Amino acid sequence: MAKRVCILGSTGSIGRSALEVVRRYPGDFDVVGLAAHSNTALLANQIQEFQPPYVAISDLAAASTLELPGSNTTLWQGPEGLERLAVLDVDIVLCANVGAAGLKPVLKAIEAGNRIALANKEPLVMAGSLIMAEARARGVEVLPVDSEHNAIFQCLEGHDTADVRCIHLTASGGPFYNRHRDTLCDVSPGQATQHPTWDMGAKISVDSATLMNKGLEVIEAMWLFDLPLDKVRVVIHPQSIIHGLVEFTDGSILAQMGVTDMKFPILFALTWPHRAESAMERLDLTQMRELTFTAPDFDSFPCLAHALEAAQQGGTAPAILNAANEAAVAAFCEERIGFLQIADVVGKVLEQLPADDSMTLDSVLAADAAARYAAEKCVAALGA
Repeated sequence: MAKRVCILGSTGSIGRSALEVVRRYPGDFDVVGLAAHSNTALLANQIQEFQPPYVAISDLAAASTLELPGSNTTLWQGPEGLERLAVLDVDIVLCANVGAAGLKPVLKAIEAGNRIALANKEPLVMAGSLIMAEARARGVEVLPVDSEHNAIFQCLEGHDTADVRCIHLTASGGPFYNRHRDTLCDVSPGQATQHPTWDMGAKISVDSATLMNKGLEVIEAMWLFDLPLDKVRVVIHPQSIIHGLVEFTDGSILAQMGVTDMKFPILFALTWPHRAESAMERLDLTQMRELTFTAPDFDSFPCLAHALEAAQQGGTAPAILNAANEAAVAAFCEERIGFLQIADVVGKVLEQLPADDSMTLDSVLAADAAARYAAEKCVAALGA
């Protein structure tokens, strides 16, 4: 029987890869819902091909331009449309939105009892305790799609987390890792989005270039695997062959390896607990010449240090971190601030705003709003 799937963020890089997986397994999946932010041209093509009964567009202006001639598809508009999709009667909701916009749909999907395939790390960064508590209370599985967390999930299957000494999240280092900080002042958005090994959207690519992406992943991993900060490590691995490692108390280390293709963790999450036969490209061990690992450079890439600081502080600090970073990255992509100033904005906002220890949805959303406002003030001051 075909699995009923809803994809939030279907026009982004993860969403497009997920639909490619669906194409490769005809009859195995039934696309019930698709959601996009504003790319109506691509969404229209996806609707024509997959004929989902429901779609949503979060951007109201874009929604008004979508035409559905001869289609039986129902269109929901605005951010609430994503929440309506999330509660549909499906087998799995793939959450591939970008940023904080994914928080409420994730919570709604869990409330409806839908299994989550989570590619959108920001909801766990912002409100990990709320999400995982709700998932446990309702018996909902949260399956990681991020390549690193998917790798850790695979290595941990069948093992007790009490036997884990630590986990290692690998990072390619992004396009600038071997460059000195002084040479990064004039980096352009176009350069920052040229990731050396992964094909990702602009925001995630910039986060990878600053190493903020890895900091967000540390916080995500703490909630996904119920581990304290001191058991989550980051290691630079430029080849991006090993996606994650689990080090056990007896000294054994398990690693998950594979080609740099997000379709593999997506396929794993969509078919779990089974493994589907795959015709995709496979890792050729005979072509591997080296696997190198180095410690992260916190001085040249302070965004990672800011993320670990927020993780240590807890409460709403990670929500403040995430919001400030989203605002700073948007300002950089709009060429209102420089590349190195992304970290400056995030650091200043973390200093200015106290974290709230009372973790409720309202406190998280309030922290998010306050951090965005403070970040915009910092951006304006830097541009003055």
